[in-house]
Amino acid sequence: MIHDFTKKTLVKGLAACCGLAMMIGLAACGGDASATASSSASSSSATPSASSTLAEMTGITASNEIGQKPAIKLPTVPYTVPDGGYQVLQQGNGEALQDGMRMCMHSVAVSAKTGAEIYSSWESAPDCSVSLEQSSLRNGLYDVLKNQKVGALIALGVNDTTATDDAQKSYIMATTIVSASHDLTRAEGQTVTDIPSNLPKVTLDGNGKPSIDMNGYQPDGQLVVQPLIKGSGATVSESGSVKVNYTGWLTDGTQFDSSWDRGEASEFALSQVVTGWKEGLAGQTVGSQVLVIVPPDKGYGSTAQGSIPANSTLVFVVDILATY
Repeated sequence: MIHDFTKKTLVKGLAACCGLAMMIGLAACGGDASATASSSASSSSATPSASSTLAEMTGITASNEIGQKPAIKLPTVPYTVPDGGYQVLQQGNGEALQDGMRMCMHSVAVSAKTGAEIYSSWESAPDCSVSLEQSSLRNGLYDVLKNQKVGALIALGVNDTTATDDAQKSYIMATTIVSASHDLTRAEGQTVTDIPSNLPKVTLDGNGKPSIDMNGYQPDGQLVVQPLIKGSGATVSESGSVKVNYTGWLTDGTQFDSSWDRGEASEFALSQVVTGWKEGLAGQTVGSQVLVIVPPDKGYGSTAQGSIPANSTLVFVVDILATY
């Protein structure tokens, strides 16, 4: 119920490549859907084979300290990239990966035609959009990743039939797992005490699921952003993505949506949600629980949305579990 009508699209080519996430996830990478709609492509055009048996490559080497940007050398140039090809170039020396961990990764791509580097994420923030979950990884790659440790360097072969540059039609993406951690399952932090008395009252059950008493609240057409718990984690960027648990109500107390009831947290880019969510969550921190009251002009406006009537003020309680 929180998403706008624009769906995620897969960014095509290396200019906006999202590293390992682009190749191993079952869904497209997070990002600004409106900015990438003109270059969307099917996920099969630039990804390894989804078959359960991957083709193990040999002969690719990396020169670097573990956990640092590698220099990748191909055994021959040009190099023939097998569909679904992979090679573990370096074993990690950090924490062992566990199911459900969010992996932060840096990637380098080298052209199979020239052997030259054509992409690197090492000069920017790592990609933390992929979790080690069999249900969300392409077949076969879960088995490759599950036995790795932080610091592991893994090469994946990509044949991109959509690329217009010959050097980018076939390449090796070498990805380093630079860190890994478990996402939160509920808000954790300092309880906020100075909450205005005219706002709805929120109570939590033993698992952290919220319920609400509207407390006679009368909307005034303004966006309300009130932290209820202040987390100490990373700050959410307005251009970033988040993982959240949330429940939404109309101002008469009618619940219209809840990730808690679905039993699964939601992940999305802030560019893909209504304005009230983007403005309400940007600048908040992981671990926080936030009361966000969205007026119609920052929500769905005069358009009815499912069980949400037109011109509705929407009341959300949002636990921020991760950001990337």
